Amino acid sequence: MHSQRHPIECILPEHILKEIATNGTETQKQKAMDSIAVGYQLKAEWAMRASLVDLFADTLPLAAGGGKERIVYDLKNGSSLPGSIVRREGDPPASDAAVNEAYDGCGVTYDLYKEVYGRNSINNSGMRLDSSVHYRTGYDNAFWDGKQMVYGDGDENLPADERLFNRFTIAVDIIGHELTHGVTQFEAKLVYSQQPGALNEHMSDVFGSLVKQYQLGQTADQADWIIGAGLLTENVNGIGIRTMKAPGTAYDDPVLGKDPQPAHMRDYVNTISDNGGVHINSGIPNHAFYRAAMEIGGNAWEKAGQIWYVTLRDKLTENSNFQQCADLTHQTAGELFGSDSLEQQAVKNGWAGVGISIGGEPSEPQGCFEAALRFIGAA
Repeated sequence: MHSQRHPIECILPEHILKEIATNGTETQKQKAMDSIAVGYQLKAEWAMRASLVDLFADTLPLAAGGGKERIVYDLKNGSSLPGSIVRREGDPPASDAAVNEAYDGCGVTYDLYKEVYGRNSINNSGMRLDSSVHYRTGYDNAFWDGKQMVYGDGDENLPADERLFNRFTIAVDIIGHELTHGVTQFEAKLVYSQQPGALNEHMSDVFGSLVKQYQLGQTADQADWIIGAGLLTENVNGIGIRTMKAPGTAYDDPVLGKDPQPAHMRDYVNTISDNGGVHINSGIPNHAFYRAAMEIGGNAWEKAGQIWYVTLRDKLTENSNFQQCADLTHQTAGELFGSDSLEQQAVKNGWAGVGISIGGEPSEPQGCFEAALRFIGAA
């Protein structure tokens, strides 16, 4: 089903917005509820369009010259995509920071995939990179809609003491994260629920973090491994929206609540919310990747990233679970770097560190919980 494979995938999980809707000031509560409502509206509109036309075939924007081509549009606080063109490939920087951040973030994401992994844009066939900024007024999110990137301005329209989020173009790893949802869309097509959905989010966090590390020229031990550093304002007690180094510690705030991500299978969260915990349980494979990358050392995009990329491109399927991802990344590491190589051992140790043994039995939601997810469609 298209609606499960390629939903509107937002960077800010609904559980954060629900916390704000419960704990925030009246203005913050209203904004959070508005953002939640927009999310439901987008998903409904998307599902309707997807049932009428294949959005992922001949309607994709392609780069005219077959190489890197970016277009940034300004929605001017409207919602009718894509908006007015404000910067094309090769144009000088605009006076608008959001425009330039969207342009540069798409560029470095394209470069990582092209220069390191030999991938020709998001779909591997020269897709143009379109971005729209200033979506609605004070929209607290960013998303990939199957064809392009869309960014809200966060809380820039609120008084300084009530702002929780900066503009959503501010963190390059957010841009890399969302564009990687596109890569997954064209490769493994991981269904967006339960463990496959958590792997979908995991892959986006991995390559979002690697985009930032690649841009900054950081080795694994120099990187912060935070997703969305810079997104939270100084009013929030937090460092980002997730951390691969220490899942569950990204924020602990009276308004946003506490980061619910587990770092180990013993703390796996069985839930029917968040599409079966896709943004929550992704902390487990995220931490496995972090541990593997740290053990391998050097630039994480070169070896650990290559192992994960080849696994995403060639081995994972739409219903792959954590155990299968562990086994397949281990297999890929052996194929790329040799059986019992340092790299393969690091992958094995990385997964073991989160409670998953190579060749072990999968741990999946069972019984009534699984039936409930099927009943509601995990959508």
